[in-house]
Amino acid sequence: MAGSELKGPVRAARRSVLTEDVYERVKSLIMNGELEPGARVNIYAVARLLDVSQTPVREVLSALESEGLLTKEALRGYSVAPVLNPAQVADLYQLRLLLEPWAAGRAAERIGPGAAARLRAELDSVPQAPQGTRYEDYHAIAAHDARFHDLVAELSGSPALRESLQRTHCHLHLFRIEYEGRRSGEPTLAEHARIAEAVTAGGPEAAEQAMRDHLGAARDRFLRMGPST
Repeated sequence: MAGSELKGPVRAARRSVLTEDVYERVKSLIMNGELEPGARVNIYAVARLLDVSQTPVREVLSALESEGLLTKEALRGYSVAPVLNPAQVADLYQLRLLLEPWAAGRAAERIGPGAAARLRAELDSVPQAPQGTRYEDYHAIAAHDARFHDLVAELSGSPALRESLQRTHCHLHLFRIEYEGRRSGEPTLAEHARIAEAVTAGGPEAAEQAMRDHLGAARDRFLRMGPST
């Protein structure tokens, strides 16, 4: 009886691990540009390429569509979403500059010991910027960037603001443009540290300014790296 009870969870865990592996492998193809913007993504071809069944591939492509990395059209299936152009990058940062400095200020007003510890733990999750320029190298800092900004939004106490930022999928789209290793990673981590310091100190004006400075600098970095058309 005990052995019978264990079979279900073990099988579920294996499916979860397989799906996560397929997810990271397909995402890597997109983030590294090996699947170019606009390219068709065929379920059967991906399954053959990765030597897996179609079931996890279907799940993964659906998840990547929800994250904005793929688009889906009736009768055509999935395609790789386009990379943001400079005008779109500037527009995205304009939105973030309207929302996130306010969120940082509100987070500073509401900060408590538990929230401060969460911010410090997030900073500690990526102690230094990776040097490589492929997704496999920088995915940790990309994930940290998303978590850090989401955490500040959460600590602002505004679910609507947090949801609005999540819907932009800004972190994935921006990191598709280019990651320059330490040249862009180190400033990002330093700017996050300044934001966290201001928020945990309970200074709303300093927190707002630190977030504003970070977003402006990040925008300029991505515009400098981004495509010319």
